[in-house]
Parts: sequence; C-alpha cells; structure tokens
Amino acid sequence: MEKEKFEFQAETKQLLNLMINSIYTNHEIFLRELISNASDAIDKLRFASLTNSELLEGDGEFTIRLTPDEKAKTLTITDNGIGMTKDEVIKNIGTIAQSGTKEFLAKLEEANKLAKKAEEEAGKEAKTDSTGKDLIGQFGVGFYSAFMVADKVTLVTRKAGEKEGWKWESAADGTYTIEPCDVEKHGTSITLQLGEAYAGEGAEQDMTSYWTLESLVKKYSDYIRYPIKMEETTEEPARNDKGDIDDKLPPTIKVEDKTLNSQTPLWKRNKSSIKPEEYNEFFKHQFHEWEDPMFYYHTRAEGTVEYTALLYIPGKAPANLYFQEYEPGLQLFSRSVFIMEKCKDLLPDYLRFVKGLVDSPDLSLNISRELLQQNHTIKVIGRNLEKNILKQLADMLANDRDKYEKFWNEYGRSLKAGVYNSVYDPDSKKDKLADLLLFMTSKEGKFCTLKEYTDRMPESQKAIYYATGKDKEAIEHLPQMEAVKDKGFEVLFLLDPVDEFCMEALQEYAGKKFQSLSRGDLDLGDVESETSKKETEDLAKDNETLLKDFKEVLGEKVHEVKLTNRLKDSAVCLVAGEYGPSFAMEQAFAMANAPMFKAQRILELNPKHTLFTKLKEAHAAGKDSQDFKDFCSLLFDQALLLDGMIPEDPAALAQQIARMMAK
Repeated sequence: MEKEKFEFQAETKQLLNLMINSIYTNHEIFLRELISNASDAIDKLRFASLTNSELLEGDGEFTIRLTPDEKAKTLTITDNGIGMTKDEVIKNIGTIAQSGTKEFLAKLEEANKLAKKAEEEAGKEAKTDSTGKDLIGQFGVGFYSAFMVADKVTLVTRKAGEKEGWKWESAADGTYTIEPCDVEKHGTSITLQLGEAYAGEGAEQDMTSYWTLESLVKKYSDYIRYPIKMEETTEEPARNDKGDIDDKLPPTIKVEDKTLNSQTPLWKRNKSSIKPEEYNEFFKHQFHEWEDPMFYYHTRAEGTVEYTALLYIPGKAPANLYFQEYEPGLQLFSRSVFIMEKCKDLLPDYLRFVKGLVDSPDLSLNISRELLQQNHTIKVIGRNLEKNILKQLADMLANDRDKYEKFWNEYGRSLKAGVYNSVYDPDSKKDKLADLLLFMTSKEGKFCTLKEYTDRMPESQKAIYYATGKDKEAIEHLPQMEAVKDKGFEVLFLLDPVDEFCMEALQEYAGKKFQSLSRGDLDLGDVESETSKKETEDLAKDNETLLKDFKEVLGEKVHEVKLTNRLKDSAVCLVAGEYGPSFAMEQAFAMANAPMFKAQRILELNPKHTLFTKLKEAHAAGKDSQDFKDFCSLLFDQALLLDGMIPEDPAALAQQIARMMAK
C-alpha cells in the first residue's frame, strides 16, 4: 500500500496554528503531555490484558522510553502500550474527536476579540496568551503540544494483537501522511524533529540534553507508575596498570540505562511528604488540565472499607459542565491498578465538577459497570466522599471567603442543583447544602449566606423574602420591592433561573419560611399590614364591578385583577399564583422546551395611586368605552414591562399611548 496524504480538518488546522504560534508560553509541558499519553496507552493495554493475556505478546514489562539524538536534533518518546490501527490514528491524531472543539475555537476567537478591544482601549497591545491557555485547559489537545517545539512529528505505531504497523507524519503544513510499515513491537513511538530553539548549541532549552529531560520528568511526571527510561552516557577517566588516572589514555565511555521517575503513585505517598506544587502537577498530568486546581483534598480511610482518595476542584468550570455530553465521575483503582476512567457512582451528580481518583483494595479488578451501583464498597466510599467534600467546602466558606466566592462563581449552580434535586432523594444533604448557598441581597453589594441573612433579621420580620430578576438593578426597580423596602426588610436577589427551584425545595431555613415578593399574597407580619389589608379588602368590595370589568377586558391574559396593599409608589404590578409556577420558573421551563408550564398571572392595582382614580373615572364612562379599555391594556402592559417582560402587541400599545396623549 502506498503512502496516503490527507488534509487536517479545519478545526485541527486552526488548533495547530495556535500551538505553533505559541498560545501557551510554557513550551516544556509538551513532554508531560506526551508522557501522559504514553502512560494512558499502557493503562489501556494493561487493563485489556486482564481478559486477554495474548495482547502482551510476551512483553509484560511496561516502559516509556526517551531517546534524544543531539546530532539529528530529534527526541523520540516510545511506549509499549496498546498502540493504534490506521483508523484509530486518523481518528485520534488526524482529527480532534471532540464535539466541543468548534465551541472552543469560537470561544477563543470571541475572547481574543474582547481582550484586544479592552487592551486597545487601555492603550496597550493586545495579548491572547492567558485567554487561550484558559480555554485550552477545558479541551484535551495534548498530542498537538508537540508542535510547540517540533517542526515535524513522526508517529509509528502498531496495535497490540494486530500485525500491520502504521507511520503518520506531519510538518504542520495543513496536511499529514499515513503509510504502512513494519513495527516489531506493539505500542507507539513519536519522533520530534526539534526546532532550533530546542536542540543544539544556542538552544533556549536543549531537549536533547539528558539533564534537561531528567529535570522535566522529575518536575512533571515523577509519579507516573511506569518506568520512564533513558540512556545516560558518561565519561570516566582512564587509569593505568597501577590504578592511577592517566590523562594520556582515552576516557572510558559508559552507557547506563537510567529510570528517571520514582514511579510511586502520588496518592500512595504520605501527605506530609507532598508539596503543593506536586499535587498541582499531578492534577494537570492525570486529568489533562493546563491550570492549577482551585482546591485539592487527599484522604486515606481504614476500617470496614479501606480506600485512598485524591480529589480536586478545577480552577475553571469546563465549558460543557452542564451539558448532557459532559461525563462526570472519578477514576477508580484497586491496589494502584486502573479499573475505570469515569465511575459515576462515587459522587452524586451535583458534585459532577469534582475530579479525582479512588484506590481501594476492597474492589475486584474485573467489576462491571452494572455491578458498581449495587456494590457495598462503592456506596460506603461514595457516602464518605460526599460528606467530606461538603465539610471541606464549609471550612473554605468559614476560613477563606474570597476563595469560596471564587468557587461559587464557577460551581454554585451545581450546589443549587443538589438542593432542588433533593426533593427526589431521601438521603439528600439538603440542609448542609443550604448552608453553602450564597445570594446577593438588597442591603449589601456582596454575597450573603442564609445564616448571615437570618442572623440579622429584625424580630418583626416573619419570613425570608426573595425576588427574582435578570440582574440586581432590575430587581431593585420592581414595584413589589416597595412595601418591603419601606419596612427596612432585607431581600434575597435570585438572579439565576434555577434559584427559585431551590427555594421550593428548601421551603424554610432556621424556622423561617421563604416568601416570594412576586407570588401569592405578601404577609409582612405586623399590625399595620393587617390594618392596610383590611382597608384594601373593603375597597375591593366597593370596586367589585370595576375589577370584574377590568378582568373582562384583559380576558385570558390574566387569572385575576385585584387590589393590593403591597405597593407604595407604583400603580400596578404582576404577581404569580401562590401554588403554580412563578414567572422565573415559567422562563426556566420555556428554556427547557417545556412551555406548557405557565405562571398564573394576577394583576394587582394600588388603590391609593392617582392612576386608580383615573381608572375609576374611565370606568364611569362605561365598561365598553375606548378610554376604559385603553386604560386596562396600558396598565397591564406597564406591569409586564416593570417585571421585565415584553407586551404581546407593541403596535397596539403604541396606538393606546397615542390616544391617551391626544386627550
């Protein structure tokens, strides 16, 4: 079979250009990425060989080897792992088999434009390095990092159990070639034709130097469980017959095979011996991340169930964290032997952002995914991990508020999901999660916990009040805020569509009920409010016909038209029925393609407002008069606008305004 030539897909070309043009300044990490890939390939073969030992082909000594060539200016990374077929080479190397790649590139382009605009406004030259780095960290592109240091990359591979080998080659010119070749052993060998800055005299960092490579392995990959080997060439002075050094004789050249890494899995080491930077580097290697984690937690448990866990919270939430395509789960090991990449049963879904691994000697190596859900050991470990993670988050909230708020901005929605999903989970940690929730409020320009809110509630306040809206400013201008502001009561601002579902699930906190300002009747719990309520009820009886005719004009647009004592300065507002979905919930259902769930709209009028007097005058002219109909429609549309909603017929609204202004 002859050599075949292919073009990279458009997204891959773009990504290669990003790598070649140094989007990530720390070029030395290419070695970490390629060693990680080699380790993964050996993991796969090791696991596959548990059920088919013939795949090992008599070679059970797994090794990763580095072979630098100073004269040729090359570096070769070789593993005796699973290897690849031709189709797998094309799939894994020739294309980026990720649905998120286009999103990544689009986000990068958008972020770079924003960065450029911001820095141009500041009078500076735009830099895109950190933006690109942040985004690359959310998408796996490890192999392509080779092009940060190499002008050409040659990959030779043979799949374990297959006879035919394949050679892949590219100079990052938009094309690559594939051809069959003879490969003696299964596995993969990647040869980098190093650029001038990375080989030979004058190199910024000589990647053919034994000492450079050894230090990089120690720095990034010391914990790889397979030996990373390289030959070390040394010169020893010659000695004469008496054993003395003789400078006249040529030195003795000694070549020794050295193992560069300690091979001890990081999680097996004593915590006191591990530096923070080691935890960070392990995270980046093991989970293919490019940034340090926000948080790590290393624990070892002994007793009825024995396990070690090393858990991380990434510095940034993955772009697809809340999409169906995202696969949560922890890596699973038994006695340091890899079992599974994504074990979803170890943590509840609301902790899907946690990355890490669990190693337990109590697990069978060949346990199936089906049996995991019923496995007692997995259940015990899972319960312990959930409890420990929540405790660590509570400690972070108490002792490092800035760090916790950064965590909340990235992952707060996940904790909210844990609260509203608790309705269906009898073993939920709803109360512990409630203590971790943060909200903006009407009193402070900073986050507030529910405990902080209830601790500063005045004795006269009987409920925890909240309001929903797209942002803080929109909520502050809601008519429904007026009566509560007048009392000096603090209001929680619910800015996320899922927030109100949390309130529904919690119902109360510290013995105080949650009460929406835009749903049902508003009870401010004092004598003055009761008196005002009685006055409003009396006025409603006096204006019963007006309210009935108002409802008739609006028809099915509203469920009811009534008078209210919740308004002070505004003439009108919309509230939802007490027992149906709220307006925010209606919007959330619509976003989830469930538009059939509608809020029950109740239009409330302020009987003390001048416009109510004008409304009565228009009604006195007759319920079928154009003035009364226009008045009713205008008040309804005004209520919609005040609540951040759009009137159904803007043209009709404009005509009504014109008629009223012409009078």
